[in-house]
Amino acid sequence: MKNWYSICALNEGAEISIYDEIGAYGVSAKAFLADLGKLPDKAPLTLRLNSPGGSVFDAVAIYNALQRHAGNVTVSIDGIAASAASYIAMAGDEIIMPENAFLMIHDPSGMVMGTAADMRAMAEALDKIGGSLLRGYAAKSGKAEKDIAQLMAKETWLDAAEALEMGFADTMSEPVKMAASFDVSRFRNTPPEIVEAVKAKDEPVAVKPEPEARLEPDTSSGDETDPEPDPAVIRAEAMTYAKTVVDLCRLAGQPQMAAGFLNSEASLEDIRQALIDARAADDPDISSTHPQPGPAPQAKPWGDVIACTFKRKG
Repeated sequence: MKNWYSICALNEGAEISIYDEIGAYGVSAKAFLADLGKLPDKAPLTLRLNSPGGSVFDAVAIYNALQRHAGNVTVSIDGIAASAASYIAMAGDEIIMPENAFLMIHDPSGMVMGTAADMRAMAEALDKIGGSLLRGYAAKSGKAEKDIAQLMAKETWLDAAEALEMGFADTMSEPVKMAASFDVSRFRNTPPEIVEAVKAKDEPVAVKPEPEARLEPDTSSGDETDPEPDPAVIRAEAMTYAKTVVDLCRLAGQPQMAAGFLNSEASLEDIRQALIDARAADDPDISSTHPQPGPAPQAKPWGDVIACTFKRKG
C-alpha cells in the first residue's frame, strides 16, 4: 500500500518523512499518530518535509501531536512545504530550510453544495479553521495575527531567506536538488520558477564523463595482500543492522517478523516495504459489516464534500 509518510528508527530517536500529499491514498492522520505514539516520549525527532499540503484536518492533528511530544523536534523543509504542510512545519523546535526551498501559507478553501444555510455553515467552518492556522503561524514567527492574516489571504510564497527574515524558519542551509512528484501549479500564486523546477525534476542530468584511467606499470613486489577485516567493525555493523530491523518491526507493530528478516539478511528497504504490506493486510475492511459514523446515505452530502475537498485543497 502506498503511503505519504514514513517513520524510520535511528540510533537516537526517529526520522519522519512526509514527501507527498497529506492524507492521500486513504491513509489518514490516525495511522500517522499511531506510529508516532509508539516512539519514546522524549525521543528526538527529525521531520523532513516535501509536500504540497493536503488534508487540513490531518495537518492540525499532526501539528498538535508534535507539539505535545516531549522530545526535541527538528523540521527540515527539503523542497516545498505548502499549504497544510507549512502548518505542520510550525511544530518544529527548529526549522531548517535549504537556500532553494519554499514555504507557502494561505487561507483554507473548500466546496459545498446545498442551501444558503449550508453555504454559511461552510464559511463559518473555514473561518474557524483559518483562525486556528493563523495562531500557529503567529506563535512560531512572533508576528502579529493581523499581519499573518494578510499573508494568508493573498497566498504567500517564501523562499528560505524570506522565511528566515519573517520568523517562519530558524536556519538556512546549503541548497539541495529539487525533488517532487506533485503538481504545484494548482495554487493561484505559485512562482513560475517553482513550477519549472518541479517539471524539470525528471529531465536527465548531463553527467560529465570520467577521464579514462591510465595504466601504470606494476611496481609492487607481489607480496601485498588485502588487510584482514576487523572483527570489531563487522560485529558493530551487524549489531546496528539487527537493532534497526527490530526497531522497524516494533514501530510497525510486527515484532514477530524480525527473526525472519534477520535470518534472510533482507535489505532495510525490502523490510520497510514488507512491513507496509503486512500492516495493510492486517487492516480489515469493516465498512460492509459495521455501521460507520457519519451522515446516512439520504442525508445532505456537504460534510463528506468538505472532507474530500480538504484532502485535495488543504
